[in-house]
Amino acid sequence: MQSKSFKPEEYYIEDEPYYQPIGDEIAIFEAAYNQKLPVLLKGPTGCGKTRFMEHMAWRLQRPLITVSCHDDLTASDLVGRFLISGGETVWVDGPLARSVRHGAICYLDEVVEARKDTTVVIHPLADDRRVLPMEKIGELIEATPEFCLAISYNPGYQSVMKDLKQSTRQRFVALEFDYPDAALETEIIMTETGIDIATANQLVKFAHMTRDLKGSGLDEGASTRLLVHAAKLIHENIPPVTACTTAISQALTDDADMLVAMNELSSSLF
Repeated sequence: MQSKSFKPEEYYIEDEPYYQPIGDEIAIFEAAYNQKLPVLLKGPTGCGKTRFMEHMAWRLQRPLITVSCHDDLTASDLVGRFLISGGETVWVDGPLARSVRHGAICYLDEVVEARKDTTVVIHPLADDRRVLPMEKIGELIEATPEFCLAISYNPGYQSVMKDLKQSTRQRFVALEFDYPDAALETEIIMTETGIDIATANQLVKFAHMTRDLKGSGLDEGASTRLLVHAAKLIHENIPPVTACTTAISQALTDDADMLVAMNELSSSLF
């Protein structure tokens, strides 16, 4: 039995990811990291949680290993499994085990999408023990001082079946994210896409209109991410109303009446 090689250098972020703080989240994350505390990010889709993690990995000069959680994610997907390779039985670490061994930041994105029996494996890492039991190979890995566990979820989508268990969430320092205020969101869109301030302002106004419709026909309003998508299309000379329809409205809903209403909103602005 042997373990396949892992190259942590491939997971370092060399160039600074653009990120504009909306509060004191950078200082809190750094303090939590220094004290070896796991971090929970909660906030709506597309508000910058993943970009924040990339920025913090760059600031802390640690490799970032991201796992997009889903219904079929098993404990073996996180921890590792045996595989047959070239006639040999080879143990292959999962992303969580790699992070623990090599002092990486492990980011479990939308953790509530994973099965509850899967998320239980993070519990020994998210308290004072900071260990990962590897039952299949009879090993107990102690996390290096540099290891950091971070998870995220969107409280707006939580339900009885997809909520974060108290036994999990109470192990974490929680950071709440939301969309930035209008001025900062305009600045972010301009910096990310190169469009002019007038167009960026109108996109932000459109976003606020859609966010006012949350619960009245829309599950979610336009995220900052969707505004950036629309702005990039506009930068490529796609008409603004068309860009709003394809990058924002169609991404938010399939309801014909709501699409008509949102098209009228964008047409009134552009």
